[in-house]
Amino acid sequence: MVYRRLRDLREDHDWSQTELAKKLNMSQTGYSKYETGENDVPTHVLIALSKIYNTSVDYLLGLTDDPRRP
Repeated sequence: MVYRRLRDLREDHDWSQTELAKKLNMSQTGYSKYETGENDVPTHVLIALSKIYNTSVDYLLGLTDDPRRP
């Protein structure tokens, strides 16, 4: 669930994996592994993504369908 949500959010913002990876200060290859589920997303990256997308970590993890931050 988290992997699909990450891809969908990125595509909703019309960002490439490379563009988002730059925002996270990491390589495109590293970020790609989060979207495919090859690597688990570390907590610090989940927090950074929640700030970039202005959403909650719970939403990123699929624990809620409400994207609003608490």
